[in-house]
Amino acid sequence: MAARAIASRTMFFDLALVYDRQARRCDLALSDDGDLLVDETPITPILLSVGLDRRADPDDELPQGRTRFLTPATFSERRGSAGDGLDAAGERAGSRLWLLDRAKETETTRLLFDVWLGECLEWAEGETGVPAEREVAWVRPQTLAWRVLVEDVAVSQKRELG
Repeated sequence: MAARAIASRTMFFDLALVYDRQARRCDLALSDDGDLLVDETPITPILLSVGLDRRADPDDELPQGRTRFLTPATFSERRGSAGDGLDAAGERAGSRLWLLDRAKETETTRLLFDVWLGECLEWAEGETGVPAEREVAWVRPQTLAWRVLVEDVAVSQKRELG
């Protein structure tokens, strides 16, 4: 019976990422011997999904403050993961959450953050058969917190906006 439950469980197998809250970035996890560690949980795919910048859609409004002087009107203006060009199916990685970097503390911003968080985690339903559970809330001025649960593994973070 236990073997059947394990066989039906989704198998994740990625190089492990570790999130540094103070530096606000991820890095590869290393063992004490300096070897790369493997992550068999959905944590690494979640960190990649949320942390990579998905290319903005043509009708997305870019954050205010971007000008031709600060950001030339080129390919990089709408950002996007470098890996997107390698995906034969044309799937895009990452999230459009970067578009909210200068957003104001409103319910519309919170709802849009929640929608885009769900968009970047659509893979979870295909992998596990169950959509990712997510919560998004304003926890203090200019700080939006989010929590994601995929297959009984939760990841949470706070993001300053505005």
